Amino acid sequence: MQDEQPLEEEQEEGGGFKAWLEDNLRIILSVLVVFAIAGGIYSYSQRSQTPAITEETETPEETIGSGEEIAEETEETKEDTEESAEETPRPTEVKEEVKPVQKPAEAVAESRETETAFVETAIRGDGATHLARRALGNFLEKNPDSALSKEHKIYIEDYLRKHVSYGHIRTGSSLEFSKSLIQEAIGKSKQLNDRQLSNLKKYSDRAPSLR
Repeated sequence: MQDEQPLEEEQEEGGGFKAWLEDNLRIILSVLVVFAIAGGIYSYSQRSQTPAITEETETPEETIGSGEEIAEETEETKEDTEESAEETPRPTEVKEEVKPVQKPAEAVAESRETETAFVETAIRGDGATHLARRALGNFLEKNPDSALSKEHKIYIEDYLRKHVSYGHIRTGSSLEFSKSLIQEAIGKSKQLNDRQLSNLKKYSDRAPSLR
């Protein structure tokens, strides 16, 4: 009897466990599913974190760069430096202002009339004959004489030249021809004969300025 009682108890316990297992099977299965899902999520999260760490961790070669990349960067830096140097405005060159050399003003052919004479100032290239010719021209403007030909005028200016004292004539030199001397020369020219006037023609042809 004593042996049967423990066996019954064991059977009762086994039957109770079985009944409990049957009653709680759904709960147990649910718990196991939850644990399985949780384990899968944890395992997946571990796998997903590992590549991220690998990507973030750079090797020394990736950090420094290959030799070709460094050479390319150095060349680009050099080109940028050269471009910057070209773009940098150079200081403005100060050019010396070259002033044109001013030639000394040449004397103007000046004629001045006084009460008794005509004063003529020489310009470059003038001689005593040129000054005498201008003095005669100024005199005849005030005292016209239509009887005088070019040959008469050649004689008069030569006469004036010979009867006015002067030294070396240069630019700015002045000669004074008295009105009385000019009248005297005009009178002398009118005393010339045809042969003498004919001889003077070759000189008058060389003086186109005579009027």
